[in-house]
Amino acid sequence: MQFTIQVNGAPRHVDVDGETPLLWVLRDTLDLKGTKFGCGIGSCGACTVHLDGRAARACQTPVSAAGNAKITTLEGLSPDGTHPVQVAWQEIDVPQCGYCQPGQMMTAAALLSRNAKPSDADIDTAMNGNICRCGTYPRIRQAVHMAAKLASSGAHPSSTGAAGGGGSAARQD
Repeated sequence: MQFTIQVNGAPRHVDVDGETPLLWVLRDTLDLKGTKFGCGIGSCGACTVHLDGRAARACQTPVSAAGNAKITTLEGLSPDGTHPVQVAWQEIDVPQCGYCQPGQMMTAAALLSRNAKPSDADIDTAMNGNICRCGTYPRIRQAVHMAAKLASSGAHPSSTGAAGGGGSAARQD
């Protein structure tokens, strides 16, 4: 079945079964490897993307349910890795293994889009359900606070000393 979905600001045409999880459409059909497969049941958060700015689990979202929603993946946060969340993740050196970090970053970006100055409790609530087996939760919280400051100050990433390339602070493979 043919679907046209809006991914990272561009219409993308895919020919897949309507029940195919968005995760597999993004990874296998569109070759966007930033969205990770973790558990397949929506419990770990590794596959988090944005649907119209809200964090959503791509493994539990059939492509047919995406409809006209604007889908944003980690690759779409910014073309050059300068989104405040990406910069903060690099500055704080959040990832250990890095596998869960795309989902963590997407959840953090969704939080900051609706709450510019989250408290520790706000961060903990928003990030709950995004599992990090390496236990980088304190650095994740610190990076969310830094991203909030970067976003509110309009600071350019070069002023923080962060490298911008690659579109992500986490591994893409």
